Amino acid sequence: MSLFSLLDVSLSFGGPFVLEKANFQVDPGERVCLLGRNGAGKSTLMKVIAGEIKADTGQVFREPGAVFTRLTQEVPLDLAGDVRALVASGLRPPHDHEEEWERDVRVDSLLDRLQLPHAADFSSLSGGLKRRALLARALAGQPDLLLLDEPTNHLDIDSILWLEEFLLTERLSLFFVTHDRAFLRRLATRIVDLDRGRLASWACDYDTYLVRKQEVMEAEERQQALFDKKLAQEEVWIRKGVKAQRSRAQGRIHALMQMRAERAARRDRVGNATLKLAEAERSGVKVVEAEGVSFSFPDGRPLVRDFSTVITRGDKIGLIGPNGAGKTTLVKLLLGQLTPTAGTLKHGTNLEVVYFDQFRAQIDDNKTVADNVADGNTTVTVDGRSRHVISYLQDFLFAPDRARTPARVLSGGERNRLLLARLFTKPANVLVMDEPTNDLDAETLDLLEDLLVEYQGTLLVVSHDRDFLDNVVASTFVFEGDGHIGEYVGGYTDWLKEKEKEAARAAAAALAKTAAMEKPTAAPSASGKQKKLSNKEQKELAELPAQIEAIEAEQEKLGRKLGDPAFYQKESIATVSAVKERLDALESQHAAAFARWEDLESRKGLT
Repeated sequence: MSLFSLLDVSLSFGGPFVLEKANFQVDPGERVCLLGRNGAGKSTLMKVIAGEIKADTGQVFREPGAVFTRLTQEVPLDLAGDVRALVASGLRPPHDHEEEWERDVRVDSLLDRLQLPHAADFSSLSGGLKRRALLARALAGQPDLLLLDEPTNHLDIDSILWLEEFLLTERLSLFFVTHDRAFLRRLATRIVDLDRGRLASWACDYDTYLVRKQEVMEAEERQQALFDKKLAQEEVWIRKGVKAQRSRAQGRIHALMQMRAERAARRDRVGNATLKLAEAERSGVKVVEAEGVSFSFPDGRPLVRDFSTVITRGDKIGLIGPNGAGKTTLVKLLLGQLTPTAGTLKHGTNLEVVYFDQFRAQIDDNKTVADNVADGNTTVTVDGRSRHVISYLQDFLFAPDRARTPARVLSGGERNRLLLARLFTKPANVLVMDEPTNDLDAETLDLLEDLLVEYQGTLLVVSHDRDFLDNVVASTFVFEGDGHIGEYVGGYTDWLKEKEKEAARAAAAALAKTAAMEKPTAAPSASGKQKKLSNKEQKELAELPAQIEAIEAEQEKLGRKLGDPAFYQKESIATVSAVKERLDALESQHAAAFARWEDLESRKGLT
């Protein structure tokens, strides 16, 4: 039996249908991901399912006694008290045979499993821990269906990975909305998309969904083009005057009226945003040089410790680390907005910096959307050209009436697009973006990625979106604890592979050390001497330095290639993968050659 089902459900708020004759159900054990454009009505559908909104027409059937719990995008501002009391408030009313100690054990178990501080005040928690506490409160009620609206927003990568593992381990029935493609790929057993009020179910993985969805949209475009062509022909016919027999003409006229009505009722797909950066004059080749930079709080706790790097024009760098690790602090240090407690910073010439703030503080909620971009003017200047602000905002999918509404009524995705529209009017050759992907729909996210890959300036981006980092950045700064920052070539996946190789090398070294300690001393030969080098080994020893030098030269060449953003733009994914695989192979060859050289060198002086 399904947990819930929708039968011909329709809902509107005075305009086009948010839901139009929707038919849909979720069965126990499913993890269904809901996709759709910003403003399509995904949160509204969740409220209908949870019973918070009543549909205009149609029926919603829920399994009798089933508990549905919805977690919203934003953390409520009116919550207070300690974490344990908050979680306990999510418990269902006690059953006839349920003891109070059983309820206490359930709460304490949830707090321990979710690694939450029992006595801490909720208001003092970080954004990630607040979301985790709200999840614990939802789970305390033992919901039959958990509805999650953008659960990864403002979570760091470690928290997202933890959440993935937790939801998979608990085997919960889920209905969730997310912009995080890696999270979607790992969790979803089925995909549903909401497009112009219509729901469509796709029993496949995300990558297959993208292909099939594109095929459906192309078929729709072809069908509409044929329809519009026929309608145009009929309009020409009726303008020329009806010359056929009356009964036949009346049938054709009636068909034309139906076609006109059908065309008027058609809801065209929402177009894609037109994203274009206003680039300033080129900066100097060297953008920032940091040498031994450190920064500590007054209490002595280090956020950045002895960090050195050189950022050059065109570099695209991602920053990875837990919430509170100091990513924003490092950005401010590099931009000269904070003074380091130790070390030196040198900035290049002609720097024009634009900063994208994750909290959208640059948006004034009391101003209209248009005034937030044009500061009360009717026009904006973009790339040296004057444009009407309403026309410019249409590039970012704001209809004229929406552009005149106060910014406080915007959804999360719309606020994100508004900030992009505001910032992209300002010429920049250094772009700093703090969590730019939050709330963006997949189509706009793809466009933003393409824009940043093509961007000729310097990019510093803080993000917890793993796919976004892999697709955009060429190197990463990783906060590894205690103020130490590692610098790695490539994006998130490349960093993971490098950490795995480091762990493997450390494990191999530890194993070799243990084996050497446990290995008994070799018995001396009859002559009391080790075997000296053969002629073949002497020749091998003479050739090894040149071989090692050649390997190192090729490693350096491939490393420079992978560090160049232009390489990712010009070459295919297969070529990039082949280069990375070759670099891995060279590392193994280098280790083997060096170990062989050490062995032969140790025996060279034997006679």
